[in-house]
Amino acid sequence: MPTFHTYDGTELAYHVMGEGAPLICLPGGAMRAGAYLADLGGLSAVRQLIVLDLRGTGDSAVPKDTSTYRCDRLVEDVEALRRHLGLDRVDLLAHSAAGDLASLYAARYPQALRSLVLVAPTTQAVGFAFVEREAREAAALRRSEPWYAQALPALEEIWAGKLTDELRAAARPFLYGRWDAAAQAHAALSAGQINAEAARVYYGPGAFDPAATVAALRSLPAPVLVLAGEYDGVTTPDRAAGLAALFPEAEFAVQREAGHFPWLDDPGAFVRTVTAFLDPDVRSVQAGGIRLAYRVWGDPSAPPVVLVHGRCGSSTTWTAVAERLAARHRVYAFDFRGHGLSDWTGRYSFELFRDDLHAFLEARNLSGATVVGHSMGGAAAYLLAGRQPGLIGRLVIEEAPPPFPLDPPRGPAEHPGGTLDFDWPVVPATDAQLNEPDPAGRERLAEITAPTLVIGGGPRSQIAQEDLAWMARQIPGARHVTIDAGHLVHTERPEEFLTALRSFGVG
Repeated sequence: MPTFHTYDGTELAYHVMGEGAPLICLPGGAMRAGAYLADLGGLSAVRQLIVLDLRGTGDSAVPKDTSTYRCDRLVEDVEALRRHLGLDRVDLLAHSAAGDLASLYAARYPQALRSLVLVAPTTQAVGFAFVEREAREAAALRRSEPWYAQALPALEEIWAGKLTDELRAAARPFLYGRWDAAAQAHAALSAGQINAEAARVYYGPGAFDPAATVAALRSLPAPVLVLAGEYDGVTTPDRAAGLAALFPEAEFAVQREAGHFPWLDDPGAFVRTVTAFLDPDVRSVQAGGIRLAYRVWGDPSAPPVVLVHGRCGSSTTWTAVAERLAARHRVYAFDFRGHGLSDWTGRYSFELFRDDLHAFLEARNLSGATVVGHSMGGAAAYLLAGRQPGLIGRLVIEEAPPPFPLDPPRGPAEHPGGTLDFDWPVVPATDAQLNEPDPAGRERLAEITAPTLVIGGGPRSQIAQEDLAWMARQIPGARHVTIDAGHLVHTERPEEFLTALRSFGVG
């Protein structure tokens, strides 16, 4: 267990998990030992977590001067850790009460931050007070839970100003999206991990100057992610959104069906959201109520091209092609819902993927862009082009499933086992539609007005090439080319694929 000495000589401990670029993690509580963060739902698989035990908690020493537990004075401990690690700038993640500590750190040391992640953060440092009405509304979302009637009286007493260990324990189910065995075990450790004396000092008089802090945060150069749980009554999504609005470069996300500890409620959703934010090559946009992660290449003023991946793929499958196209185009590639780093919603269909593409184009103001869709992405693209004539400038359909029933139909799909980088329900949901596609998909091919290129993969493809040829004949003015590559034309034969795009006026 590594340690260091902070500004007043107090020895502080921190815990290191995982590999990759370091991410300093500040625990909340207030003043709770960092052990409760664990590996943040598996985030340690993509980042090295540096979890600090604040002074007087966990394995850190108790200071001689207990007034140094106050939140504003803990800022110097965070700065001492940065210097100890030898980092010019840091990525910083703070949970709950540490959100106030991180806000003060950002205000005092803005140039030391590369990025800031605030998870279910408290907001006293910026002057946002607790609002009982918001907390009641959040609690009411849980009224169907079997524990609700028993836990609500304790919460009522807490709102009335009484705060005892017994009341905290009784009200704890409200802090979790699922009050299952894992949540109960996590909650049972809380009292033993919190330094109660330190917690009383943490928010002591003089800790905050909201006006000064807000003024400093409004010019913070670092990007900020504020992540709230849908069910959280400590920091409701509305209050978290207000906090996000203070930062000039902020992203706001609400994790569905999560409470105050979102990495426990849905580890995958938490890790995808935070990973997408921390990756400098990935951006996110709220499109149609779904968070879609995307990558971008090229000059922002160049003509736009949107690359749309196939089933079980992601935006990364386009990297080689995108880098080549970026010489003359602004290139976007996004992850559909249920894929890669975008939200995994559990419900999927070709129509929903069509809607993702539509929402992405509108959110990024890309009306008139060239759209290149592979397989499932190609189907989403031609469904959109037939429904919204004029939205897509040029359309390239690569090995998209034609709107004919599969013969023979696909049987029940079996999960391959292990961890997947897509949501498994995508497969059975879309298999059912491939077996019995909506006839409207055929009928609307003739309504596509965008200049269209249909690319087939030849006899090695599982797609019936005569059906692709038929599709091309139904789309007014469409061109049809075949590249003998099988289903993955743009990855197996990128040069020939790009040559076909250039002959079509793209590239």
